[in-house]
Amino acid sequence: MSRIPGRARPRTGRPHAHDPRTALPAPGPARVLVELAGVEKTYVSGAVTTPALRGVDLTIGAGEMVVVVGPSGSGKSTVTNLIAGIDRPTAGTVTVAGQRIDTMSEEALARWRGDTVGIVFQFFQLLPTLTAVENVALPLDFARRGGARGRRRRARDLLGLVGLGDKADRLPMELSGGEQQRVAIARALACEPALLIGDEPTGNLDSHTADEMFDLLVDVHRRGTTVVLVTHDPQLAARAPRTVSVRDGRIVDDSGPGDLRRPAGARVAAVRSGGAGPLAASGATAGEARA
Repeated sequence: MSRIPGRARPRTGRPHAHDPRTALPAPGPARVLVELAGVEKTYVSGAVTTPALRGVDLTIGAGEMVVVVGPSGSGKSTVTNLIAGIDRPTAGTVTVAGQRIDTMSEEALARWRGDTVGIVFQFFQLLPTLTAVENVALPLDFARRGGARGRRRRARDLLGLVGLGDKADRLPMELSGGEQQRVAIARALACEPALLIGDEPTGNLDSHTADEMFDLLVDVHRRGTTVVLVTHDPQLAARAPRTVSVRDGRIVDDSGPGDLRRPAGARVAAVRSGGAGPLAASGATAGEARA
């Protein structure tokens, strides 16, 4: 794959990360990109009060790849919604890229989100009447980044990056589910966000296509973007360098590393069987992990 358009190639002199002879570099001190401190989130519907998060503390460094796991209703998607500025905490603070986003106005938050965060959803969220290249260019149009030709050129470059350069002018209905998710990933990268968030981005795909999507997200991470994903898939969780397990609104385990290159068989088996591993530590059964 070619490098992400617009992002400078790091001048480290290290071999390419995909070289099988090269081990992943040992993590060094990282600038804090995301910090949740004492976060509580409660949803109120009439007389019913539902606590979603209870005293969550979480720090993510710039350049990390973190997978958030847990059974349905555990609060894992609430964590990523707060990080993305989609939701606000009932108590506590949320700081991303040095800014307290929980105190921002809606207008300021929308601008911040457009500049800082790319989001990939489970159900793609592509506009059906726009072609792939038009969908990818949409964030650039909203942000008024460069001229029309430059936006279209960057959108085509990003589609080439995700392997869809020859399908740029097709409508979403003319693409497979995996191809639509590739378009969604390209769109999320359009404004060169510091942070890419995926809320079950592989949840609507078959296992083979899900594995390909994870490979693509790993490549995005290796090129310098901080990636935070929510997943139910124990195989993908086992490949993550860092896994945060959420249960009953609390972080119950924060562990790693995994193997970004391929699933480690023993670790996947442990996650599936309920033995040692991030999902087991959270108390999730194999059935809950797939729920």
